[in-house]
Amino acid sequence: MRMPLTIAFIVVTVLLAIVVLMQEGKENGLTGTLTGSADTYWSKNKGHSKDAVIKKVTVVLAVLFFGLAIALSSKWVA
Repeated sequence: MRMPLTIAFIVVTVLLAIVVLMQEGKENGLTGTLTGSADTYWSKNKGHSKDAVIKKVTVVLAVLFFGLAIALSSKWVA
C-alpha cells in the first residue's frame, strides 16, 4: 500500500508545482486602480476565468498533497 501512495504523492507534487507556476502574479495593485484597468470586464468576471479554474485546481491538489503526506507519515500504512 505504501508504494501506490508514494507514486500518487510524487504525481500530485509535480502537478501542484506546475499549477502554482501557471498562476499569474498580483502586480496590478495600486497602478491598476490609478489607471482604471482594475474595473474591466475581465476583473468583474474572475469567477469564470482561467485564473479561477487554476485556483480551484490548486486547492484540490493542495488538499490531496497534505492528505497523502499525512497518510504516508502514519504508522498504519504498511
